[in-house]
Formats: sequence, C-alpha cells, structure tokens
Amino acid sequence: MVHKLQKDMLVSEFCGMRFDTPLVLLSGCVGFGEEYTRVKGFTNRDAGAVCLKGTTLEPRLGNPPHRVCETPQGMINAIGLQNPGARHVVDEILPTLDFDETRFIANISGSSIEEYAEVARIFDDSPIDAMEINISCPNVKEGGVAFGNDPDMSARVVEAVRAQTEKPLITKLSPNQTDIQENARRCIEAGTDAFAVINTLMGMAIDIEARAPIIGNNQGGLSGPAIKPVAVLKTHQVYQVCRDHGIPIIGQGGVTTADDAIEFLIAGASAVGVGTALFYDPLVCKKINDGIVAYLERHELTEVAQLVGTLVLNG
Repeated sequence: MVHKLQKDMLVSEFCGMRFDTPLVLLSGCVGFGEEYTRVKGFTNRDAGAVCLKGTTLEPRLGNPPHRVCETPQGMINAIGLQNPGARHVVDEILPTLDFDETRFIANISGSSIEEYAEVARIFDDSPIDAMEINISCPNVKEGGVAFGNDPDMSARVVEAVRAQTEKPLITKLSPNQTDIQENARRCIEAGTDAFAVINTLMGMAIDIEARAPIIGNNQGGLSGPAIKPVAVLKTHQVYQVCRDHGIPIIGQGGVTTADDAIEFLIAGASAVGVGTALFYDPLVCKKINDGIVAYLERHELTEVAQLVGTLVLNG
C-alpha cells in the first residue's frame, strides 16, 4: 500500500499541470474516462492524467470488424476513431467527469488541418486540462498521407491548433516515419508544449485459412510489450531534442510493469503512458505506482523527477 509520504514521491509536474502519479491512461484504452470505473478497485486517481478517446469534428462509426486482433506480446487495432463528435463530447460527456480525480486530456483528430483547428477551438471552450494532437490521421486532401509521417504537415497541424488555444498541447509522434527527431524539432517551432512518444507501429495479421487479413481495415496499429524497445529508443531520441527546450515527454508503448515505466523515465520521459496492459489487468496502475515508489526508496531518491533523463550511454 502506498502511504501519503510515498504518494508525494509520485507527484509530477507536466506542462504546468500537477500529476498525482507519473502514469497517463492512453487514448482509446479507457473510452471517455469512464471505461474502467465499473471495475471494482479501479480509480482514475491511480493515474496522473487520462487521455480521452480520439475525437473528430463530426461523429464517426469507425472501421468494419474485425477491429482488434491479439498478437504475440501485443495487439493490433483499427478502431477507426469511432466517436460521437467534439460538440457532443464537450456538451454531454465532459460534465459527467470528476475533474478532482485526475487531469483529463482531449485527443483531437482530423482529416484536414481545418478540422484539427475547429476541434481544438471547441475543446478550448471547455474544462479540459490539455489537448493531445493525434497527427497519425490521414490527410484526405493529400491522398491519405498521414500528417505525422511528414514534418511539414505535422508542423502545420500544430501551428493551426496552437492558434486556437492556450491550453497545453501534447503532440503524439508516430514511429512510422524517417526522422522522428526532425519532426519533433519542427513541432516545437510550431508551438507544441509536449510530446507523447510513440503512437502504434503499423502491422498486419493474416488468417491463413481464408488467406485474408484478420483486421477489417487490412492493417492496424500494433501496441503492447512487443513495441516497448522501439518506444524506449524513440523516447530517448526525442528527449535529445526536447531537453534544452524544457519540453516534457509522455513515454509510452508496452508498459506493463514498474520496471517498464522506470525505463521510460530514465530514457527521458517525464510521464509514462499505460494502455494495452489495462485490457488484461485493469488494476495494473496500482502495481506500477507501488513499484516506482519501491525503486525510488531503494535508490534513496525522493521524487520521480530525479529519474528523468538519467540514462548513461555506454562508451
């Protein structure tokens, strides 16, 4: 059991927001903040922040089934941003959330720069604490190329969203690009306040009897423990760009234990995202928090911030 003095060790500062723990529940894994509140023993208080489900300007039904496929050490998903639209989220869902429990972060998505800007404008006039920009969406005006795989388009999205709000902006970077560090630099110049590193890797699973993809969308995003080594590396690479600018990072991808979370902190993350692990262990955050406290005590550290970016490279 983590007691009050130990809880103080977990408190983190992120873009001017107080996180009671360094853990962030990731977008798409907890619905609009209520997904796991029906599970006995679960509380949003175990996380410093909750990222709401990806939201677009208009309601979306999402992709055809199958939308989820289990893989060795992971999961492929292609939900397709099913959501009721930004105005419904602000008017009907946000009023039901307890903002005393934790921080709530909107995840904004779009198929054009103009749509991102409009969704940001709607969320700006709401109690939401911050916005996460999902730049992995395809730009329909550019033939479906994902915004996040092109530094120019990434920066243009961030710039458009920045013009609509003064709330903290967290740009979610894709690993499916040539140079994640250059993308990070461009997004910093465009006005992002933080990064989430990384989004899912693209993957496919095939039904060998039908000789067809299992996922109805043919391909989807791979998450879970299988991607953790990639995510840790990308987090450290982005940290090299961010540290001189004071830009914090949510490190994410395959976190299931306290040791996983600590790896991300040492690599340069100020907070750590938990997602796929919640599907098979809804109470995993309690265990991770306890493990982080035990590590800090064992190494005679008094707060999580003392771990951030302490990686010593070989050679």
